[in-house]
Amino acid sequence: MNVLADSWSWLTTAAHWSGENGVWNRLGEHLFLTLVSLVISCAIALPVALVLGHLGRGGALAVNLSNAGRAVPTFAVLVLLLLSPIGSYGDWPTIVALVLFAVPPLLTNAYVGVRGVDADVVRAARGMGMTGAQTLARVELPLAMPLILTGVRIAAVQLVATATVAALAGGGGLGRIITAGFNLASTPQVVAGACLVAVLALLVEGAFEGVQRLANTGGRGSGS
Repeated sequence: MNVLADSWSWLTTAAHWSGENGVWNRLGEHLFLTLVSLVISCAIALPVALVLGHLGRGGALAVNLSNAGRAVPTFAVLVLLLLSPIGSYGDWPTIVALVLFAVPPLLTNAYVGVRGVDADVVRAARGMGMTGAQTLARVELPLAMPLILTGVRIAAVQLVATATVAALAGGGGLGRIITAGFNLASTPQVVAGACLVAVLALLVEGAFEGVQRLANTGGRGSGS
């Protein structure tokens, strides 16, 4: 019980929120790592998944290969990247490791979403004279959007949690608060840092759920 009280005291101390090592600065670093990694992951995974889902070829292999990447610990990938030539390029080793971690849920959900579109609907679109690209953009993509957004939400929440590993390699983010707590043998600071990461993950989860609800409502409204 004292640990919780001490952790609350740490969080409510104004000095811990300001400066280079303060919560606000570390939060900004954490959001930067998460956002950049998510954008790059989406740019890589979604086009591949949409095209493979539309063609119905090679998707299973791509999904299985991407899921196999989950078996490799993100920290192990980060260490290898730090030892490679890319290791001297600031946050890029962390971003690359996070991108590799975020691709599987994005690729899987987008591929399954497109493949799950009713075949009769696709045939009807083609019967109306739509090209393959038009069918994908106007029919398959809108119908697959709920699953695609679910994949983005899962990836975003996982990135928020996993970005803490950046601190183990000397990077920024909220993980630095946790590692600093370990170095100082300060359990309240460790708990406070973990709580900050958990709250941020919940906020991101809630934000994406709100976006999904708005998208679903908009889709139903436009179709009525």
